[in-house]
Amino acid sequence: MTLIAILFPWLSFFLRGRLLTGLLCLLLQCTLIGWIPAAIWAVIDLQNARADRRMRRMMRGMR
Repeated sequence: MTLIAILFPWLSFFLRGRLLTGLLCLLLQCTLIGWIPAAIWAVIDLQNARADRRMRRMMRGMR
């Protein structure tokens, strides 16, 4: 999924169900200069989603 986030940042958002964010990322990615910030944004967002998922599992385990 990280490779998809780097190569196709907008697709990474679409696959995770974040359609409006994916469209905004696609517009940013349409420019050559915007590709790098879009890829960084997608990778950081993916890592944050993974961390949130881990935290929720840990919280459930503590109950």
